[in-house]
Amino acid sequence: MPHLLGLQGMPPDRLRSLLARARDLIPHAERARPPLDTRRGASVVNLFFEDSTRTRLSFTLAARRLGADVADLTAAGSSASKGETLLDTALTVRALGASGIVLRHAMSGAAIAAARALDALPGPPCAILNAGDGRHEHPTQGILDALTIAEAHARLPDFNLGGLRIAILGDVANSRVARSDIAALTALGASVVCVGPPGLCPPSLRSLGCDTSHDLDAVLPDVDAVQSLRIQMERSPALASVRDYAAGYQLDLARSARMKPGAVVLHPGPMNRGVEITGDVADGPRSRILRQVTLGVAVRMACLAECLAR
Repeated sequence: MPHLLGLQGMPPDRLRSLLARARDLIPHAERARPPLDTRRGASVVNLFFEDSTRTRLSFTLAARRLGADVADLTAAGSSASKGETLLDTALTVRALGASGIVLRHAMSGAAIAAARALDALPGPPCAILNAGDGRHEHPTQGILDALTIAEAHARLPDFNLGGLRIAILGDVANSRVARSDIAALTALGASVVCVGPPGLCPPSLRSLGCDTSHDLDAVLPDVDAVQSLRIQMERSPALASVRDYAAGYQLDLARSARMKPGAVVLHPGPMNRGVEITGDVADGPRSRILRQVTLGVAVRMACLAECLAR
């Protein structure tokens, strides 16, 4: 049984297989077709040590549409509030008979550590699906963002994103989404440029295989999609002034108008409307933000279907 821990280093064939499976599951995510029964008997535990709306709900819906049972556990409602470690919690959940654990944690590498602990034990396997770990990765978000861009640019048959240039805008330094996006998009042939002020978009990001820029207005006319990121105040970003940030990097209607015909806007959520993006762009004709949410269910169905034991 495979885990899903990250996209960096994932073989392209596995990435394309997950994308193809997700594409075929879109009608089930849209409720145009009835739920499936392919993972009945499997049990999924959502183990979230950070707040989440989209990711947790979409994993819950995805599991149920595959016929699996689902249980939710948050840090506030678990023995973690009494000092229990993450690994002991994961081992307990596995001992209760879980087939898979969807894990979100503030510590980078948490999913990898949990997977290693579970793999060291005899008995039935239990898959770890990384739902975001610190500043490391958020693999299902990277897959669904690639699917959204492929759909918007009619690249669904083979997911070849060659010739497309994607901008990732904002607090890239603190973003696990950005790291998964870069891994997925470059593996599929796209070029990626990260854009933001120096403190949030350092040159060291180029080691991930992307370009960097501090000039949004120069970048916008040449890109086919912009992924706008939330400013993560809780991770103490190097941001002197929200007003100054908005002046230089807010995706507003005037900037949106300078984008290519057919270029699209994405945001992984939650949005800070009026900071990194304005409402008229988030709700406008270029926006694929709600489509990301819908496709997220299909992607998480695909990932659960692959990772869960029959």
